[in-house]
Amino acid sequence: MKSHTGVAGKLFETLANEGINIDMISTSEIKISVVIDLAKGEQAVKAVHAAFIG
Repeated sequence: MKSHTGVAGKLFETLANEGINIDMISTSEIKISVVIDLAKGEQAVKAVHAAFIG
C-alpha cells in the first residue's frame, strides 16, 4: 500500500458492493485489517480476491 494508491478505497468499495458492513478498520503503511460479520467471511474473501487478483 505504501507505493500503491487506492488500495484501501478499492477494498472498501468491494465490500460495500457486496453489502458487507465493516465493524472495525485498522490500517498501516503496509496493511489493512477489517472486522466483519463471520457469516459474511467467505463472501468477503471471494469478492476481495476477485477484485485484487482476478
